Amino acid sequence: MAQGQIQEQRQTQGQKLTQSISHQQLLQATLVELPITQLVDRVNTEMNDNPALEADAGYDTPDTPDTPDYPDYPDDPEISDDYAVSAEREERQSALDEALAGIGRDDEDLPVYHGGSNVADDREEIVYGQSESFYDQLMAQVGETELTDRQRDIMEYLIGSLDDDGLLRKPSDVISDELAIYHNIDASHEEIEHVLSVLQDFDPAGIGARSLQECLLIQISRRDDSKVKALMQTVIADYFEAFTRKHWDKIQAALSLTDIQAAALFKELRKLNPRPGASMGETVGRSIQQITPDFVIDTQDDGTITFTLNNGEVPELKVSQSFVDSMKEYQDSKEQLSRQTKEALLYIKKKVEAAQGFIDAIKVRRHTLIVTMQAIISLQRQFFLDGDEASLRPMILKDVAEKTGLDLSTISRVSNSKYAQTRWGTFPLRHFFSDSYVTESGEELSTRQIKAALRDIVEAEDKPLSDDAIKELLAQKGFPIARRTVAKYREQLGIPIARLRK
Repeated sequence: MAQGQIQEQRQTQGQKLTQSISHQQLLQATLVELPITQLVDRVNTEMNDNPALEADAGYDTPDTPDTPDYPDYPDDPEISDDYAVSAEREERQSALDEALAGIGRDDEDLPVYHGGSNVADDREEIVYGQSESFYDQLMAQVGETELTDRQRDIMEYLIGSLDDDGLLRKPSDVISDELAIYHNIDASHEEIEHVLSVLQDFDPAGIGARSLQECLLIQISRRDDSKVKALMQTVIADYFEAFTRKHWDKIQAALSLTDIQAAALFKELRKLNPRPGASMGETVGRSIQQITPDFVIDTQDDGTITFTLNNGEVPELKVSQSFVDSMKEYQDSKEQLSRQTKEALLYIKKKVEAAQGFIDAIKVRRHTLIVTMQAIISLQRQFFLDGDEASLRPMILKDVAEKTGLDLSTISRVSNSKYAQTRWGTFPLRHFFSDSYVTESGEELSTRQIKAALRDIVEAEDKPLSDDAIKELLAQKGFPIARRTVAKYREQLGIPIARLRK
């Protein structure tokens, strides 16, 4: 009977352990699936519900940036801990206001972008007015500009080539080739650059820039001449890498600025808009849901690809020291504990364990997202180098799961509702996944590559081609697929049949 009792006790302990692990795994799975905006809400809720969980005010921000295109800036002096004393706060605020007095107001045509805002309600913007697309707004400005018919055609193609951020990621030689192929316009590099310079004078400031750095410099150039303007140009032109990596101390030291001057400069830099196209919206006159990328991927000209994980406004968390000290004190004197004290100890222990479990789950989420994105970049490296959709190779969840050693369901959760900001635009993670098509010879082709080739054929056709004709042209391009597959992909792309296309 004694042995039976021992076996029963072991079974009970095993069940408790399984339940504990299951709860922690469920928490980890839940956090992994949340995009950064929802994670912020979840963390705030958890901190409100659990007094043992708190933000680590003494945590030093790592050198690696969270969101290099729109970094967090030093807190305003009026809300900083350094200005706890009211008299000192007023004195410093007065000095800061005086330092900012000569800067002047923002240009009316410069959209203000509050990238580091701590207001959660800023995630959605409602714009009232007539419905007008991003393309229409720019074409309206084309109508007000003196251009030849040839320049107007080039301008229209440049506007159509802008990404969602309003930047032009294609090199001028690529644009020249595309104009020659698709529009029979033999435009030189100088001609394209001239038309592009006209586009860069359009509103909002920064439209048509070929890089984030150029985008910010264009916006700064529209300001009235001042010392602050000169400093802003110096930071973006000469210390851009330090700017994107939030090395504020290095910038301040290099420019020999006081704390007050540095705060004033950073405040003005914060008003620059890294996405002038996004500020116009896809359509003006409707509610626009802002997309916050969970990953920021940077492709250097030498082929180096790096990325950072956007931690948004999620603070570094820790277990409250007062709870830890109280639990230790109770444990050290547990022999003399009263029943009421034991209940208090049980409560504290429960909250501390919950806080530590939540912190561990946040760390697991961070690690999971990092290794997943490393695998995606490794598998889709060519796309991140050239931005060509046809470069996306066949990749399914299983491929990433095998490369990371993570469960298939975990990869699926990571890929849901998350976005990656790249040099070529901002994409949902699902964009990088595509099925494969296996030809009769056993060759594996990316369905995305086939669809991209199909779209190019339709866009370049002089007269509507039948599915059979498209099938033959695809075969010449190295995509030997059946006619019924052509029809299937054409329908998925929203391309009508030949007799309805023109």
